[in-house]
Amino acid sequence: ERLKVAEPTRLFRYYKPEGVVTTARDPEGRPTVSEKLANLLGPTAPRLMPVGRLDINSEGLLLLTNDGALKRLLELPGTGWLRRYRVRVYGQVDPAALKALAAGIEIDGIRYGPIKAEEETRTGANAWLKVGLREGKNREVRRVLGHLGLEVSRLIRVAYGPFQLGGLARGAVEEVTPKVLKEQLGGMAAGLSLPPSRSPSAGKAAAA
Repeated sequence: ERLKVAEPTRLFRYYKPEGVVTTARDPEGRPTVSEKLANLLGPTAPRLMPVGRLDINSEGLLLLTNDGALKRLLELPGTGWLRRYRVRVYGQVDPAALKALAAGIEIDGIRYGPIKAEEETRTGANAWLKVGLREGKNREVRRVLGHLGLEVSRLIRVAYGPFQLGGLARGAVEEVTPKVLKEQLGGMAAGLSLPPSRSPSAGKAAAA
């Protein structure tokens, strides 16, 4: 009996739309990331696991991999990768309160680490903020900004470490090439089974 060959490590960038759940199945029948990817990538797609999560009301960059070791590595707080967001809020923004988040904050007994936040643009009572953090606790951005009296109306993750949302269309998925994956992971790529480099156009799938 022949031994099963390890599947090469693969990483995908997906623009998760708002209203899609980051789970394989949903008991409430809401659309899931797994269903969307199955439609986009077809029956030969590998089994993909999300790196971190985006709640149902959030959108933007979601990384997915077929390698459990890579998933755990990228999620570790010790990896220290910055997750960056654009956040639309309703309410009066206090620049001093945003700046103070750089020292971290405790809300209802939960300690949140340093957060970099600043106002980007304002239109009337609505503003866009740029937010960066390295931990990513459950609904952290919404809870912290809500504590400051700001109501989040839209939340878009634009980067996870060196991987960017860029010009990826809403609902589209694109595989990170082995060359780029190796370059961005650096020493962390040691021990991963990376496939040979392919053309940059490989692995693209538009939203259905």
